[in-house]
Amino acid sequence: MGSRAESWASSEGTRASMRANRPRDTKPELALRRAVHALGLRYNVAARPLPAVRRTADLVFPRIRVAVFLDGCFWHGCPAHHSVAKTNAGYWAEKVRRNRERDLETDRMLREARWSVIRVWEHEDPAEAAQRVAKVIREIRASQTGDLPSAP
Repeated sequence: MGSRAESWASSEGTRASMRANRPRDTKPELALRRAVHALGLRYNVAARPLPAVRRTADLVFPRIRVAVFLDGCFWHGCPAHHSVAKTNAGYWAEKVRRNRERDLETDRMLREARWSVIRVWEHEDPAEAAQRVAKVIREIRASQTGDLPSAP
């Protein structure tokens, strides 16, 4: 086996911690999915709204073109809860800046393709966020049928 590439992590402990981060099915995602499901809404999980674009939404309602992203406070620079990294601060600041830039680009591409985008912060109450999702879905369904919005 060849030699391992130099790690960007500031320490072996940091490297182990970062490798343990789950790309999906995090506690906030599972809580949001349970809350949305409890409202009777059905969705696809961790799917690409636009197959040609390598961006994955946490919940996707393909028939009505709604993409829901659950953003982590650290990774996406939450204005209320983002904490500045104590170690390797320049690297992490740039990483978060690129993530936010990519989020804006993703939102723009989806809206240009006539998708509705909902962004939820990980610190938000899952039941309240689910109600926001349900409200958008009711409004879209009502506009498609010409009816007044009703329960999900």
